[in-house]
Amino acid sequence: MEILKIPKMEKEEYDQIIRECHVSRIAFKGADFPYIAPFLYVFDGKYLYFLSTRYGRKIEYYRSNPSVSVEIEQYSPDLSTFRFVSLQGRLEEIEDPSDSVQVRRRFVDMMRSRRLSPTVMSALGHSPGDPPEKILGEERNLVWKLVGVKDIVALKNA
Repeated sequence: MEILKIPKMEKEEYDQIIRECHVSRIAFKGADFPYIAPFLYVFDGKYLYFLSTRYGRKIEYYRSNPSVSVEIEQYSPDLSTFRFVSLQGRLEEIEDPSDSVQVRRRFVDMMRSRRLSPTVMSALGHSPGDPPEKILGEERNLVWKLVGVKDIVALKNA
């Protein structure tokens, strides 16, 4: 019996998925087990950027080892079609204030253009009643950039 392998995607295909989606999962190296958490992201065509609250296990794991695996998936409700991309690299904190504001602006634009629920602000350490622009003026979040990508696995069912 031969096992059917899921076909790989070309760069143009997985870049399209990355552009179309806005939620990822990041796996950190935990103490005994991997730690996986969901993150909103933006993509500038070259790098993925993430906003992280300044608290929680992810901060401890990031500080001890910034090497991560990022997964982005796209599928139909009945799973008749599915595609996913997994990228292994390192998170790097954006510390320059002007660069940080530029990335934060991308998040505000993404949240507005995709009409995300105001509830998403709670995942960023804000009140659900706060407008997305609030992330521009307050430093409640770290801004991370995925760098040094060593491996990309991008598969699809058709």
